[in-house]
Amino acid sequence: MIKRYKYSLLLSLIILWLSLKNADDLNKVQFLNIPHFDKIAHFGMYFILMSVIIFETRKATLKRFSLFLMALFPFFYGTLLEILQSTITTTRNGSLYDVIFNTLGIILSIFTWIVLRSVYTEKFR
Repeated sequence: MIKRYKYSLLLSLIILWLSLKNADDLNKVQFLNIPHFDKIAHFGMYFILMSVIIFETRKATLKRFSLFLMALFPFFYGTLLEILQSTITTTRNGSLYDVIFNTLGIILSIFTWIVLRSVYTEKFR
């Protein structure tokens, strides 16, 4: 199982590290001072995570319901990380807006997969 999901597991660990990292260290990076950059980052991280999960399971993602089930992992993972940020870290805060942007990234990834799969299937029939 680890071998099959190695990229999504690695990406999940990177997201864990970034989510629980001391916020003071992140504030030292200048390009992060863009207003609401963290929301863009949340959207992007979970878009990529869901895209990697879809890629790793692309043979099983023939039905939209299976995409929904696969989306539960990054959704609950992101929600758990927000809870951990507000409970175990001293420099981070959990945010409902972060969960919303995580979810939007997941949804766009699924939508992109559905569109690309239908275009790809139609083009090569």
